[in-house]
Amino acid sequence: MTSLERFIACMEYQPADRRPNHEVGVWAQTKQRWLHEAPETVKNFEWNWFYGEDALGLDRRDFIPINYGFMPGFERKILENTDEYEIVQNELGIVTKGLKEGEVDGMRMSMDQFLKFPVEQPADFSEIKRRLIAAIPERYPDDLDHLIELWKQRDCPLILGENCAAKGFYWCAREFMGTENLSYAWYDYPELMHEMIEFFADFIIETSRPVLEKIQVEYFTLNEDMSMKNGPLLSPDTFRKFIYPHLSRMVDFFKSHGTKYFAVDTDGNPTLLIPLLMDAGVDIIWPIERAADFHPLKIRKKFGKTLQLWGGVDKRVLTQGKDAIRLHLKELIPLIEEGGYIPSVDHLVPPDVSWDNFRYYMDYKLALLSGEFNKLEN
Repeated sequence: MTSLERFIACMEYQPADRRPNHEVGVWAQTKQRWLHEAPETVKNFEWNWFYGEDALGLDRRDFIPINYGFMPGFERKILENTDEYEIVQNELGIVTKGLKEGEVDGMRMSMDQFLKFPVEQPADFSEIKRRLIAAIPERYPDDLDHLIELWKQRDCPLILGENCAAKGFYWCAREFMGTENLSYAWYDYPELMHEMIEFFADFIIETSRPVLEKIQVEYFTLNEDMSMKNGPLLSPDTFRKFIYPHLSRMVDFFKSHGTKYFAVDTDGNPTLLIPLLMDAGVDIIWPIERAADFHPLKIRKKFGKTLQLWGGVDKRVLTQGKDAIRLHLKELIPLIEEGGYIPSVDHLVPPDVSWDNFRYYMDYKLALLSGEFNKLEN
């Protein structure tokens, strides 16, 4: 079967030669470790695992590169620079303080401290809007029409926008304002929040329209990190009031233009919001973060086969050795058999995972995907 046929069969709960093999990727520090531990094995890796990795048996996918970001971005400014840290205004207009120790290829070992955001009061939103003009030519590849003709002959899933290209409503509002300020803004500035969410829905729709009028895609992902370990960062009532109407019309737009599945990428535990997501037409939830007590088997039992699931492999287990990895994968057999589920590590693979452990995980996962469940009994 082709990667496309295999993907559709899995999503539609149909039999196939095996289930799709997807992974998100690794930290830069993990790549550095594996290059030291297994230099000959990994030296030719592409490392962009959304597009596949032949040496690991990852299925190919292809992505239409649309720029949904600021045009122009804010000017990047180094405001303070020491041996220990740097304070920078980045292209999003956010001022952060980041520790330098352990940084590899621009990736830090810890999250930056956020000091200042571009929207502090309603009047500031005008500066954001002027950087988000929909459907301008610069948002698309120069050779888009030629690429579309090639994509029409594809044998792998085609996705509109690369990973994290289309940030969701909560995600963008948080980038504009910061988590704490946003938490107050739903109540202090409701008019601003209605305007912001409506504007962003229009922007995504109108920027996507010129492409979707020329070619249909298998799925679109809205990246919407809006939960922590103990649950969502906004209540279901707030979500229903501000976000749900615009998410619903966004999903309607994509599906009316031939997009087969609408996925939401959200970390943490969004269980309380899943009924609203499903009611809005969302088909897929991922990456199912296990550290947030978010378990794919429990989700399937609670919400049924209408909701397809990706992810759900606990990155922490990959540090615990071969027996723990094999037992962890064994838990997922019922979902693999049923379909509508693609297992993968629930985020980037962190640097405490050795190459040997990851290679063992991938070997046994491929056996799982191929239905060779007896191998997990050894």
